[in-house]
Amino acid sequence: MRQGKKQVLVVLEVGNKRVFAIAQDWPGWCRSGSDEESALQALFNSGPQYQKVLHASKIRFAVPKQLSKLVVVERIKGDATTDFGALSRAWSEDQRLISPRELKRFQKILQACWVEFDQAVQAARGKTLRKGPRGGGRNLRKISEHVYDVDLAYLKNLGGKPKQSEKRSLNQRLAQVREEILTTLSEAARGEVPKRGPRGGIRWTPRYFVRRLAWHELDHAWEIMSRAEG
Repeated sequence: MRQGKKQVLVVLEVGNKRVFAIAQDWPGWCRSGSDEESALQALFNSGPQYQKVLHASKIRFAVPKQLSKLVVVERIKGDATTDFGALSRAWSEDQRLISPRELKRFQKILQACWVEFDQAVQAARGKTLRKGPRGGGRNLRKISEHVYDVDLAYLKNLGGKPKQSEKRSLNQRLAQVREEILTTLSEAARGEVPKRGPRGGIRWTPRYFVRRLAWHELDHAWEIMSRAEG
């Protein structure tokens, strides 16, 4: 964790229509905008909300007091996925190995993101989720199902082999895949998961996996909070 002198190191994933500002050392703290300036502003504005997520995990996080404390250290070229609205590209930093201490920290952050998502879902039960300007937007059940499906897909990209049963409730399946994520992440961090799959495909690195999964959980948790009416 490198937040020296209260600066936050930021990587920008720059697409043609959308830019993501990603806090390099804080998985899940990531916001987007139509350009670099708006993405950095959105990241800065969400600092207190991210601090709230980490509060119960006992991980210390200092909210930057000025936008100038966000220091861009790398820009990477985005792609169609970036423009669609999702993180996509890995960076050189993602190749670094994860130490046992970092692993525990990352697991705590993931668990904090799951708590945030679960609390957002619970608070929105019985409420209407506001539609977008064109009438689009998933309902609460569809968002939860989408998050579960993405959890499974990301786990497989890390090298996990999910053992899921469709006969179980959605909440039970979410709990199970989260346990499998923590187990597989530990194995991958220790180098026990081959870097290539059985068909030769390159698997995600643990650091990239944590960054992308934490962002996805918080992105939908905060979507639910912003769209819930009443």
